[in-house]
Amino acid sequence: MAPPAGKRVKGVQIFRPFVFGTTARPFNDTDNPRPLGVSPDHTHSWQVFVKGVEDTDIFYWLRRVQFKLHESIPNHLRTLDAETIIKENEALAGGKSSKKPQKAFVVNETGWGEFEITIKLYYDSKSGEKPQTLYHHLRLHPYGRNEAEKEAMRTGGEVIAWTYEEQVFNEPFEEFYKILTSGARDKGTPAPGASGRGKGKGKNAFTSAATGTEGEVKERSAMIPLTTRPGQPFSRETEEAELKRLREAEERVHQMITELNKTVKAKEEELAVLKASNKAAVAAAGSSAA
Repeated sequence: MAPPAGKRVKGVQIFRPFVFGTTARPFNDTDNPRPLGVSPDHTHSWQVFVKGVEDTDIFYWLRRVQFKLHESIPNHLRTLDAETIIKENEALAGGKSSKKPQKAFVVNETGWGEFEITIKLYYDSKSGEKPQTLYHHLRLHPYGRNEAEKEAMRTGGEVIAWTYEEQVFNEPFEEFYKILTSGARDKGTPAPGASGRGKGKGKNAFTSAATGTEGEVKERSAMIPLTTRPGQPFSRETEEAELKRLREAEERVHQMITELNKTVKAKEEELAVLKASNKAAVAAAGSSAA
């Protein structure tokens, strides 16, 4: 691939949040029956995906995703192109289909075992960025840091293993910079230019989107939701909760270190007393012998 034309925008770093992971559901006779033709050994339906936070558009910077599944799965190497998904969405919009437009790179499968999935990200050719590789463990069974978290997942009916990530573009090329900063817009409004590729509005458009305080996440921005809600576990609220847990853990570590230092100091003083006592005993024994 030839390097992009133009210069890099020096001193600029732009990031875009996204989510990747898996969602699994056990087969049952009520709301998730095993489809016809699926092996009776398969116990779950599951999907692996890469998507924008709150289903915002990522196709303007992420153009292709390759999922490497377990080799026992037919066609275990799945490659999805943004251009193909966009065309399918345009066909849906022009017809009378009840299907919803696809906003993410998604692979749906069924199975019985857990394994590691390799996810390879390919960026817009104007970015000049090399493909990046992510790794994700497919989880089919409830998990958590304690039994309460496991039970909550078991009761919810879905095993969710999602990861929040931020893609950083450091000193992007000028043309790609324009794509990234083409201006934040409300969800559902048309993207600027064909296939989400229009002329940008410059740095100020990005800045206002990244620092906005509205609760609604905007397209083509670095915003994440202010609060957590069903189906959206990543927000400023969860970020603050995680920071609070880290601060509390740090305080506990400092307390443990303080207590340990006190214990060590007491033991050292005790050792010094024993050494002095032993030295005095040796001296006394020597005097008696003389």
